[in-house]
Amino acid sequence: MKLETLAIHGGNIVTDSEKPVVQPITLSTTFIHQPESMIYTRANNPNRHALEKLLARLEKGADAAAFSSGNAAGVSVFQALEPGTHLIAPDDMYHGLKHAILTIFKGVLEATFVDMTDMEKVENAFQSNTKLVWIETPSNPLLKITDIRAVAKLATEKGAILACDNTFATPVFQNPISLGADIVMHSSTKYFGGHSDILGGALVTKQEDEFWEKVKNIQTGGGAVPSPMDCYYLCRSIKTLPYRMKGHAEHAMALANYLSSHSGVERVFYPGLKGHPGHEIAESQMTGFGGVVSFQVQGGADRADQIISKLKYFINATSLGGVESLIERRAASEGPDTLTPQNLIRVSVGLEHLDDLLEDMDQALS
Repeated sequence: MKLETLAIHGGNIVTDSEKPVVQPITLSTTFIHQPESMIYTRANNPNRHALEKLLARLEKGADAAAFSSGNAAGVSVFQALEPGTHLIAPDDMYHGLKHAILTIFKGVLEATFVDMTDMEKVENAFQSNTKLVWIETPSNPLLKITDIRAVAKLATEKGAILACDNTFATPVFQNPISLGADIVMHSSTKYFGGHSDILGGALVTKQEDEFWEKVKNIQTGGGAVPSPMDCYYLCRSIKTLPYRMKGHAEHAMALANYLSSHSGVERVFYPGLKGHPGHEIAESQMTGFGGVVSFQVQGGADRADQIISKLKYFINATSLGGVESLIERRAASEGPDTLTPQNLIRVSVGLEHLDDLLEDMDQALS
């Protein structure tokens, strides 16, 4: 099946005798004992089973594990590492997972944060106990592009697992496993959910090996799993994912072009722009450039806050990936230890009419 067809039909596993077109929600927490049956919904559930099979197929992997949040998904990978393990991660890593490494795993794991666009720095960061390389491309919020093929080759040579946060690109625009990654991570709260009303996370693996068994054991033993209702709604939302992503990317490209020509804007971060330092690599591994644009404004943090306050259709809120446009001064959300410039604004470009969005941004910048 092509992607659009898979998104619509891949999440329907109907066991109901009446054969409904849409898979029903199975809310039962327990199941009658019989050969090869599900036992308890923390371990498995028909709706979660359908979601995980769909995610694995979308990302061209062997298996998937759904979690109650993106952080729960990422943290489960770190939990599966042996104490004393060293990992390499981006210097601009999503702040929630970076915070988890520096606090929850302080004294348990060692971490080096590097600029993943510089392969020499990545290679120099390897140690004898390095077992995981974590990449995020495009990154949040600077939209840096990591060469997945190059890092995968290096990780393989060094005997490390390569995990890729593919939240911004989604499988519509990028398949890290096909490019050499071992594990793909998603905050399914974002584009998979698509309507700012579902919290979730997911991991997809290239192969069902010993490390993956550890991850699955953490998923079921730790119990940070999504509810049947959340799984149902994610399967429903994914049906429109390919078409939503095309709209997000089209609008983001138009907004990035507009911002690039505005005198009140210092710099625009969007990999679809030819002037973006990672544009050529993005073209080689992505089929679209996503729906997030970041930009720095003239005048610092106060000016950025003023612009955001004047907008009508861009909602000042954290998160991204919904049908509505969201905007925030990212450093204000990340806290005092942020490395994000104080005058940087991150935009999750929504599916409102493009003319309305451009006119709104123009009046705010003016």
